[in-house]
Amino acid sequence: MADCVFCSIVAGDTPADVVLDEPELVAFLDRRPVFKGHVLLVPRAHVVTLPDLPAALRDGFLEAAQRLATAVMDGLGAQGSFVAMNNVVSQSVPHLHLHVVPRTKGDGLRGFFWPRTKYADGEPAAYAERLRAALPPAGR
Repeated sequence: MADCVFCSIVAGDTPADVVLDEPELVAFLDRRPVFKGHVLLVPRAHVVTLPDLPAALRDGFLEAAQRLATAVMDGLGAQGSFVAMNNVVSQSVPHLHLHVVPRTKGDGLRGFFWPRTKYADGEPAAYAERLRAALPPAGR
């Protein structure tokens, strides 16, 4: 879709710190992370909401989410993760995306209030590299 920022990232037209690059899926760092290492998982195909996700992509999408949740713990030292997606309401980009947010006890995240943080210069690439290095292989 021409005016979709996530389609532009998938096409390589908009720069992003890519963590996962597979035939059907792409994951990259959120530009306005809740916490550093916050990843967005998207299907390459323009799909607006979870109910629109083709059945053929469901298992792979969830499997990639599991691997990303593992990578934020193994690669960033997080104690756990928060995994979520919005459908239409509060969906900032109308392209299906699943958030994988690294969590630690006492990190300040309460309920569905999502404070945002910022990366220092050079940090996004370093975080993306750490996550790529910790990402389990597909089919694990």
